[in-house]
Amino acid sequence: MAEYKPASESDLPEPIDLTHHISRSTKAREASSVKQFYKYFAIPGIGQLAGGLPNANYFPYDTLEAKAALPNRWKPTPNNPVDPPTPALASATLDESLPSTRVVVPHASANADPLHKIDLTTALQYGTAQGYPSLSYFVRQFTRENLHPSIPYKGGAEIILTCGSTDGFGKAIQALSNEWSEGHDSIDERPGLLVEEYCYMNAIQAAQPRGLNIVPVAIDDEGMTASGKGGLQEVLENWDTSKGRRPHLIYTVTIGQNPTSGTLSVQRRKEIYALCVKYDIIIIEDDPYWYLQYPSSNPSAPKAPVKKSSGYDFLDSLIPSYLSVDYEGRVVRLDTFSKTIAPGCRLGWITAQPALVERILRITETSTQQPSGFVQSMIAELIMGPQSRSDGGRGGAADGSGWKVDGWVRWLEGLRGEYERRMNIMCDILDAGKHVVKAGRRNSLNTVTSHDEDEWAVIEATKIYDFVRPLGGMFVWIRFDFHTHPLRKSVPLPRLAQALWVFWTKKPFLVLASPGTIFAPTEEIKERDAWEYYRVCFAACERDELEDISKRLVDGAQAFWKIKKKEKIDELLEEIEPTAEEKGIAGGDAGLALLTGFC
Repeated sequence: MAEYKPASESDLPEPIDLTHHISRSTKAREASSVKQFYKYFAIPGIGQLAGGLPNANYFPYDTLEAKAALPNRWKPTPNNPVDPPTPALASATLDESLPSTRVVVPHASANADPLHKIDLTTALQYGTAQGYPSLSYFVRQFTRENLHPSIPYKGGAEIILTCGSTDGFGKAIQALSNEWSEGHDSIDERPGLLVEEYCYMNAIQAAQPRGLNIVPVAIDDEGMTASGKGGLQEVLENWDTSKGRRPHLIYTVTIGQNPTSGTLSVQRRKEIYALCVKYDIIIIEDDPYWYLQYPSSNPSAPKAPVKKSSGYDFLDSLIPSYLSVDYEGRVVRLDTFSKTIAPGCRLGWITAQPALVERILRITETSTQQPSGFVQSMIAELIMGPQSRSDGGRGGAADGSGWKVDGWVRWLEGLRGEYERRMNIMCDILDAGKHVVKAGRRNSLNTVTSHDEDEWAVIEATKIYDFVRPLGGMFVWIRFDFHTHPLRKSVPLPRLAQALWVFWTKKPFLVLASPGTIFAPTEEIKERDAWEYYRVCFAACERDELEDISKRLVDGAQAFWKIKKKEKIDELLEEIEPTAEEKGIAGGDAGLALLTGFC
């Protein structure tokens, strides 16, 4: 299907009607009879006798304060790096002075405008399901004007705040799929969810209890493939209706894909989107790593054309969201503050066409209601700053104002710089340790007598693993070739893979990697080749320990390839195999499954 190209912005189409994908329970939801009064609470001078709200004077917090970073704390990396990168880029370090300021959320603000009022009196009360008005207003403006300024449907997208991306995904799935139960519902009613063949398993585990059929799609170094064997087109064209309805939802992480670190090009997005138009599919795009795109990994890659500038070179340099090609309103995008502020914030937002956001709003009114008022007020004050001279607040800028959009973008740019340097440190060490080298010496053939000092050096280099330097995200996805291990003929290869994982946890290596098996959405993929992979994260450990930990990972792999006794493998696996038997999880994944909650 050809890409839609409007003649001008005024010719943009309306987003299409997707109500046939709305679940039965979500269609039946009505606006909360209580929360519809909230908009009247903000009328200046109104006598509030209607709501069951506690008195704000009795909140035990007079102010909320924190020492916070200035937006220029971390040094950015260039949007268009030279190839190869300069030594200055590779060795750049953070400013040891760690510039900071004090953020204060006051008890009460003198500003009566709810879109510009930041204080504990309002933040700690019951609020609207869209989120704290001042923060919701900022996120909406930033999303529409800076992050995604070229959404190609009339009116653009709407946003709603969430308790993080996991909450956003759960609400999107609830809104867009009916629950299905085997033995109770007809097979032709069973909904399906398309996912990458290696994917973030928390999303899968949220969808499976609703009865969704999990359908893996082949991936390559970029991410989900549109064509070819196992690609999206083949899956949809050859759908077997005995497995249920043809899937109408895709869940995908397109930048720094978890776990493979793949980054989807604009061209690939267009190809997949065209298939979604043809087969009436909604794309749930989970993008926690969007700001973490690394030009130094592929400096010669062509940059995506900018239809409408965000106003910032850094944002313009990033591969845009699926929203940039979404002329029908088929994309539900999940964003989060987890990777840019802190995971414990439990704060994010959904961006989608207004009709879908309205349905998700109805779900929110009677479930989470809104994210934590403490968190929302702190982030609002940090970024927006005091909205009145007399309210006693203090924002995240050095002069007490807020970061504003300029400061927020500068913060994101600095974060990208820090994680890009970390990525290069780890990948350089991994690159250097790919091969096990065996060296020996032997006398040359008849041309050299036995008393000659010159001998031929015999060097055999065996590649034990490989990886692709990530273009984004926080992970390196390593594939080991266990066919080269000395015990390959006497020990099943999946068993060798398990033993390597345990071997890494022993002294002197003491490193923990995520096994590929915990990212396999089906048993078939787990048994096929998932055991060959490990995901390692360069983000979490202390920066001054990253080099040493990366070297220990490589040293452990090198040492494991020198094990020649099968008994050593049996000894390593003794500690995890009983756990697998007790838990009823095949392959020793019982202990490893504990990792999934943090992946």
